[in-house]
Amino acid sequence: MTNKKTKQSRRRKKLFLAILMILFTGVLLTTSTYAWFTANRTVTVENIDVTVAAMNGLQISVDAVNWKPTITNEDILGAKTGDYATAANQIPAGENSAPVSTVGAVDGTTGYMNMYAGAIETADGQYILTTEKSVETNGETGKFVVFDLFFSTTSKTQIYLTNASNVVYSKGPSGLENAARIAFVKQGNVAAGAGYEAAQALKAAGTETPIIWEPNYDTHTDAAVQNAFNTYGITTQTTGATELDYVGVKAPIGADLKMAVNSKDENYFTAVNPTIQTPTSGITAQSFQPVFELDAGITKYRIYMWIEGQDVDCENNASGGSISYNLQFSMNSAA
Repeated sequence: MTNKKTKQSRRRKKLFLAILMILFTGVLLTTSTYAWFTANRTVTVENIDVTVAAMNGLQISVDAVNWKPTITNEDILGAKTGDYATAANQIPAGENSAPVSTVGAVDGTTGYMNMYAGAIETADGQYILTTEKSVETNGETGKFVVFDLFFSTTSKTQIYLTNASNVVYSKGPSGLENAARIAFVKQGNVAAGAGYEAAQALKAAGTETPIIWEPNYDTHTDAAVQNAFNTYGITTQTTGATELDYVGVKAPIGADLKMAVNSKDENYFTAVNPTIQTPTSGITAQSFQPVFELDAGITKYRIYMWIEGQDVDCENNASGGSISYNLQFSMNSAA
């Protein structure tokens, strides 16, 4: 009888410990911060504003037909209904926008940069990362901003980003702007007299190396600092931080792989070294940031703006904010 009671007592103790462990795991999953945004977030970026401007007589256009000094959301989304029937420009509406990741590889068939949308799911009591390749369309259904931008110059010209170029949060929780990226993918160049259709048809061959800009690299929220340590084992600070290494996604990741959020599996991830990194204080008026060189004629670039899911600043507490992407190009190296 004593042995029977002892065995029952042991079973009850094991059951209690198992239940306690399940409850403890549940607490961890609901209170910790994680890279990307957990799947139960219905809104990630509330609103996105894009402004592109040019100085010193530099001409810019969304269709290589209508040239103007400033381009807005309306110009970008309206290009397809105007003179650019094949445009694939997207600025996601708030409910559609979501973090994505890239290593900067360019598809030689489309000329587009490979972007992967990610989601955090649970498997066996652990968070896992799943990703799928994003399709670029025209309108407000995409997960990130992308559009074609045309430049017209009469001679070889160095182009700079001015001190008006930045990524800032406009309302809601701050921190989202610290995970932002902007990339410039050259599609090609034609002579000025070639016509707008020839300029519109330009497409990257897949061998190009995109210019990736990481603004606000030296600032993190308290939650992001915690996320950096908890998820990636990285120690950083809220202000005056050094550049942080990260790996971008380069292939689809299925749920069956049960990929850990902090994985560095080389089959699916590659280290990314942004071409340009600027602090939160921004580009100075005394020294603009060189970005690329234009040949004479019309040059087509494809511009990407996104929230990098693999950045430590991409975590739940930043979800729901609104951000503004601002680009101002100049042919001069300073104000």
